[in-house]
Amino acid sequence: MRRAIVWVPLASFALLFALVGWGLMRPADRTVRSELIGQELPELNLPAMVPGKPGVSAAALKGRPYLLNIFASWCVPCVAEAPQLVRLRAMGVPVVGVAVRDTSDAVRAFLARHGDGYSAIGSDTASRVQLAIGSSGVPETFVVDAGGRIALQHVGDVRADDVDALAAAVRGGR
Repeated sequence: MRRAIVWVPLASFALLFALVGWGLMRPADRTVRSELIGQELPELNLPAMVPGKPGVSAAALKGRPYLLNIFASWCVPCVAEAPQLVRLRAMGVPVVGVAVRDTSDAVRAFLARHGDGYSAIGSDTASRVQLAIGSSGVPETFVVDAGGRIALQHVGDVRADDVDALAAAVRGGR
């Protein structure tokens, strides 16, 4: 019996080591999902961010499905997704932008440099709208159906292989 007790600390350490190793090898999904999926988009009334483009108003957009893209000019993944948003707009998908914690000059320079896929861009300088819809960061894209409900949330940058699925989701939201 005394000999078995000697091995208990080593067995405990080995078990703890195995559990920690297993936890490290299995990455956790840290994606924060919006609680508003399937619910109506909160009332938006954002002023225009850049001259020549309207601001964002949920009431003005109701009745047609669209993509709502949360972005910022200082966001590196937003640069990567810009060509995909231009492609979506060329496919006839309305893309509405919400610029978070940004300035008009910076957004104008961003659009000139990386392409403009937006039909409207609203200014959310205090991130109030971003937080109200359950967005945890930039970029994030939401599919809003014709009834004004959030149908889908795409976390992260829109990549080339996401374009067709997002376009189909918007077309299905009629």
